[in-house]
Amino acid sequence: MNTVTTVRWHTVCPLSRLDLDRGVAALIDGVQVALFRTADGLYAIENRDPVTGAYVLSRGIVGSRRGVPTVASPLHKQVYDLRTGDCLDLPGVCVARHEIRCRDGMVEVRLRQEE
Repeated sequence: MNTVTTVRWHTVCPLSRLDLDRGVAALIDGVQVALFRTADGLYAIENRDPVTGAYVLSRGIVGSRRGVPTVASPLHKQVYDLRTGDCLDLPGVCVARHEIRCRDGMVEVRLRQEE
């Protein structure tokens, strides 16, 4: 599969709405995205847990594993690398990662979708 990045950046919320080490869900063009703010930066991944199919990753436990920023699914606790979307517990399992930035104090996301 090829990854396609949409051209458009979507303004989601002020940076101040993202608490450190907490997730927030956002609906962007019909796609549920989990947004995270850590000491290392901002991250955006698909909100759908690929193991269970539930849209819950924004409610996951934010942490790190060997210096890698992570989120653990609140259901079965699989851990995902926030930088890549890869599951650190189940090889071959991953979540989509989206581009995220802060511009003029506003969080913006650009969707990446599999083609």
